[in-house]
Amino acid sequence: MLKVKLATAIIGISSIHLLKTFINADNYSDKVLIAQTAIHITFLLSAIAIAYTDKIMSGMAAARH
Repeated sequence: MLKVKLATAIIGISSIHLLKTFINADNYSDKVLIAQTAIHITFLLSAIAIAYTDKIMSGMAAARH
């Protein structure tokens, strides 16, 4: 569960940074905007994968007991 909380904290920080970037989008090139969006999406997908893996593992542990 700690991994999921850490992942959501990272996503929150990334969201704030991405919002800040989009507010000042005129100051950034398209490559920077696309790269930061791709990084944020990668964080999101990683957090989903970690949460899903944690759910599977906790279900397997409960089935053993």
